[in-house]
Amino acid sequence: MSKQRVIVEAVLSGKSQREVARLYGVSQPRVSQLVAAWRAGGWHALEPKSTRPHTSPTSISPQMVAAICDLRRRLTADGLDAGPNTIAALLTAQGLTPPAASTIWKTLTTAGLITPQPRKRPKSASIRFQADLPNECWQSDFTHWPLADGTDTEILIWLDDHARYLLSMTTHTPVTGRVVVNTFRAACALHGTPQSTLTDNGFVFTTRHRGGVNAFEVELLNLGITQKNGSPNHPQTQGKVERLNQTLKKWLRARPHATTLTELQAQLDEFTDHYNNARPHQSLNDRTPAAVYAARAKATPEHNRNGHFRIRDDTVYANGQVTLRRSGRMHHIGLGAEHAGTKVRMLIHNLHVIIIDRETGEILRELHIDPDKDSQPRGLKPGPKKGTPRKGGMAKGYRYTPQK
Repeated sequence: MSKQRVIVEAVLSGKSQREVARLYGVSQPRVSQLVAAWRAGGWHALEPKSTRPHTSPTSISPQMVAAICDLRRRLTADGLDAGPNTIAALLTAQGLTPPAASTIWKTLTTAGLITPQPRKRPKSASIRFQADLPNECWQSDFTHWPLADGTDTEILIWLDDHARYLLSMTTHTPVTGRVVVNTFRAACALHGTPQSTLTDNGFVFTTRHRGGVNAFEVELLNLGITQKNGSPNHPQTQGKVERLNQTLKKWLRARPHATTLTELQAQLDEFTDHYNNARPHQSLNDRTPAAVYAARAKATPEHNRNGHFRIRDDTVYANGQVTLRRSGRMHHIGLGAEHAGTKVRMLIHNLHVIIIDRETGEILRELHIDPDKDSQPRGLKPGPKKGTPRKGGMAKGYRYTPQK
């Protein structure tokens, strides 16, 4: 029973309105008002009335509600982003005036089209990095996707860090170092040469942890491109391309599984066109990656020629050769059978190699590797044969003192 009814009941029991007002802590005019309402409309008139306004200037029309819900269903069915910002951008493209993103979210929630998600870290808790110019940094990664018969394929992606522009997306079984170099060259031919690249530490991208360089690293060195690699077990460093993997797989799941690599590549080409030219990107202020990529002048390599340095100790084989693996290719360097068994140290700077006798400090050979040949000809006559007496020592600048 409500307080209002108790007050009226007390008056009906014979108490004065002044006494009832004092008893229940209200004013006497309020008691008179309640009694008058009861006499006019009965007990129902004493129940609290809704304070909801009869009209709302911020409400949207049924037609707009239908358009929002229809877009949400179609985008979801196609495996595309169907968030409030995307819906607002598409409504604008249709010539309509969309409500605020928060209103779209409430509309979808009311219609039962929002699936509750677990609470996530707020965006303000993340540190966001973005290159200032197109081609300032390209991110790359590959992900797995099965064909209809279960055959595993690998999809290699090249993505511009500044514009999220999808530069290249190709499918392979599997991705190899040579594939990385070939797709990189093809992307450069279409879009220009980047200033830097950012990848994980997969062997197709880097073998620096093995003490050498692979074909991709050599390609970057030759072009003066800075190579960046994320921290091990920290995919957030390559967050943009990692997030693209999720978007791609959501899109592929909405379509029949391809039966061949050719069919899968056709799907990837369709996705690339939509992602670059049609899909508004929230992080780009709802512009498309293609529009952002074309809006500013592109960065170019700084041509840092510091290159790759190595020091390697080895022993000359019985055939008078030492070997050096570079860019995934084994090169055989001839020193002469007279040096068989000699302990040597190789000072390596990109293609330039100096080979030194570790015991005497004598330079046995200095050469530039021909990357197209497995066997490196001896060229200039090497230093004196092992055991040959010296006459006055080595020329100035060619003496090497081994570290103890």
